[in-house]
Amino acid sequence: MKLLTQTLLSAALIAGVPAYAQKDIPEIKFDSVPNALQLPAGLYLGEAAGVATNSRGNIFVYTRTGHPTISIGTARPFAHGGSRLLEFDRNGAFVREIGKNSYGFMFASQVRIDPADNIWVVDQMTNMVIKFDPQGRLAMLLGRKAESVPVPARPPAAGDGSGQPTDLFDRPTDVAWDAAGNIFVADGLANARIAKFDKDGRFVKSWGKKGTAPGEFANVRSIAIDAQGNVYAADGGNKRVQVFDNDGNFKTTFNGVGNAQALCMTKGTNPVLYVSNSNPPNDIDRDGEIYKMRLDGTITGKFGRAGKLPKEFGTVNAIDCRNENTLYVGEIGNLRVQKLALH
Repeated sequence: MKLLTQTLLSAALIAGVPAYAQKDIPEIKFDSVPNALQLPAGLYLGEAAGVATNSRGNIFVYTRTGHPTISIGTARPFAHGGSRLLEFDRNGAFVREIGKNSYGFMFASQVRIDPADNIWVVDQMTNMVIKFDPQGRLAMLLGRKAESVPVPARPPAAGDGSGQPTDLFDRPTDVAWDAAGNIFVADGLANARIAKFDKDGRFVKSWGKKGTAPGEFANVRSIAIDAQGNVYAADGGNKRVQVFDNDGNFKTTFNGVGNAQALCMTKGTNPVLYVSNSNPPNDIDRDGEIYKMRLDGTITGKFGRAGKLPKEFGTVNAIDCRNENTLYVGEIGNLRVQKLALH
């Protein structure tokens, strides 16, 4: 019996599946900083899909706020508008809007800041990943917006989610970089893959498809990359985080994190991973907590729950953790960004 138990434990660890669920996860004390962002009169946040900070501490929010329109009086109906990219200073004062009325802004999915302070926006409806330089000038495009949209909408095309071996995305969700500057895109809602590009935007490879086996995804909601180039993917539909090497080879799985929808990894000698067990937008009464983890998958604490009050969360879609104990959290359900101070 002892030999059988040891064998089962070894097999579980090799497969990347925890042999037992963690119990008695400690609660992390935290506060929500009031009035973290000061918006100009007449400007309001919609669904806060993305939030990120740069090296100066300025805050960027990609929000589903705007006036989407579609022209239907022509042979090629065309849609535009619907999301806005806002910048605030480190104290939360409004600075500017970037890319106003951009062709590529329709349905915000994420905003990220790279090590050079370039601003990257992921848009789920235009199927584009857009890079702006720190001054807000367009620097690179990945993906392509359709020249027209079908009216009425057509059902999604059948497929296994592996996508095409190019930068043609289908509802992308996130972007990240390794130390060499390679670009990784989570093409994760209609498709179920991660696409890798070199620093100049040339396609290298992609991996993943719909499924439940290791290396397959129900969806890829968010990604993060550690100092060794390993890729962490939030596979929320399968209630797990999967880990791959830099070439997409499966390494391990972290279970016990619920509907993993938002990831953020700190930098430095002892990085940690934050994972949001985001509640569904139509159910504010369950889940919602954010886990703090070591990179071996050990959960060291958790905080928050679903709800509408400060220190509660309504479908977290983005976490910024440039400072391990000062987080910015973007919520879809509560139309807000919270600044959190962990103790």
